[in-house]
Amino acid sequence: MIWRRVLVRSDSTIADLHYTLQIVLGWSDVHLHYFHIHGKDYGIAQLGGLSFADDPEMVCLADFGFRPRERFFYEYNFNDHWLHEVRVEQILALEPERQYPVCIGGRRAAPPEECGGPRRFLERRMGLPGELDERLEEIEDAVQSEDRELIRDQLEILESLRPWLTLDRFDRRRANRRLRRYTQGDRESLFADVLN
Repeated sequence: MIWRRVLVRSDSTIADLHYTLQIVLGWSDVHLHYFHIHGKDYGIAQLGGLSFADDPEMVCLADFGFRPRERFFYEYNFNDHWLHEVRVEQILALEPERQYPVCIGGRRAAPPEECGGPRRFLERRMGLPGELDERLEEIEDAVQSEDRELIRDQLEILESLRPWLTLDRFDRRRANRRLRRYTQGDRESLFADVLN
């Protein structure tokens, strides 16, 4: 199971929550999204995408009157259908010395953004050991034949598998560094970093 535990302020907006989720999941914010809360959809409108009745920069989380254990949904990338259940675990007193938002826990890296959705992600993950063995054998054959071009091609393919090899690791420190950059107003380069 892939999860994140994040502390956010009640005066955070729907837009802030969207960017926070993108950051802690390590995604790039290049796809459409929406939240479904109390029977209504919220999100950041994009040209050619969904539009929403409310300005996401003006709707604060406190406006919803959430209760502990209440849940709502966040969907990202309508082609891949990454549907997330967001659960309010607790409502805590604000700690003035703490920076918000902050990720206090999580498990496993999020799936690579363009992997085809939950089903294709699981299929690819299950087939990865065989694919890795096959690639390593091809590299060994290329080395023995001294075919530099084939070696280079196989190493590029192996490099493309890197995100799949680190799926069991979630780097909370990196997520929190990126959250700090977000709170400091560095939204543009923050998501450009993910794409590179």
